[in-house]
Amino acid sequence: MVHGNPSWSFYYRNLVLALRVRYRCIVPDHIGCGLSDKPGDDCYAYTLSRRVDDLEKLLEHLEIRENITLVVHDWGGMIGMAYAVRHPERIKRLVILNTGAFHLPKSKPFPIALRVCRDTFIGSLLVRGYNAFSLAASYVGCKRNPMSAELRALYQLPYDSWKNRIATLRFVQDIPLKPGDRAYDLVSGVAEGIGQFRNLPMLICWGELDFVFDRQFLGEWQRRFPEAEVHSYPDCGHYILEDAKDEVVPLIGDFLART
Repeated sequence: MVHGNPSWSFYYRNLVLALRVRYRCIVPDHIGCGLSDKPGDDCYAYTLSRRVDDLEKLLEHLEIRENITLVVHDWGGMIGMAYAVRHPERIKRLVILNTGAFHLPKSKPFPIALRVCRDTFIGSLLVRGYNAFSLAASYVGCKRNPMSAELRALYQLPYDSWKNRIATLRFVQDIPLKPGDRAYDLVSGVAEGIGQFRNLPMLICWGELDFVFDRQFLGEWQRRFPEAEVHSYPDCGHYILEDAKDEVVPLIGDFLART
C-alpha cells in the first residue's frame, strides 16, 4: 500500500485492519514522511526515481517478489506503477485510488495552488513554515465525511516543524510538467509501460471531487483500462478511504477474495 503526499501510512489503517487476518500488508512511510526519518537534502535525494528505488529495495529486503497486489494513492500511484513497470512479472492485482501513472491529462490545467507551492518562494514558505499543504489537504480532502479536528491533527502529526516538512515540499517541486523537468522521462516511461497490465484484475475507487485527481484523471484510467472494475463517488474527495471507507474498504476486500 503506497501512500502519497501529504499523507502517510496512517491513510491505510482501516484497510489494514480489514485485511491483515488474510493477507500480509506492507505499508511503508516514504523517507521524509510519517514515522520514517526526515533527512536534509544533503543526505537524501527527494526524487521520484529515488522513491521507486526505495520501494524496490524494501521489497527485496522483505523477499517479496511475487503475487504482489499494489494499492496506490496520490503520488504513490506513480511510485508504485513505476515499480510495477520494472517488475511486471511480480504484480498480481492493482487497486487504484485517486492517483495517476501518466502525465497531466491535456484537458486538465495544473491547479494554481500546486503551481504556487511548486514554483514560488511564498509557496515554499507556506508549506515548510506553516504546514499549509498538509493543513489544506486535511480540510478539502474529504467532502462527504469531513475530517474531525482530531483526525486532521493525526494526518498532520509527522509534519510538525520546518525540518520535518521537507518531503511535503519536495514532492510538489518534483512534479514534472514539461520535457526537461527532472522526472518527466520517468513518468513518460511509466505511462508507456502500464498498458501491459491491462489484463490484470484492477479495481478503481474514486472520489470525483478531488481537486487534483478529478474525473479527467479517472477518464484517463478508464481509457487505458476499459476492463477495470470502477466505483466512482460524485460526493467524495481525495481521501477516498476516509470519505467512503464504509463502502470502499469492503469493496477492496471483496475484490481480493474474488481475484
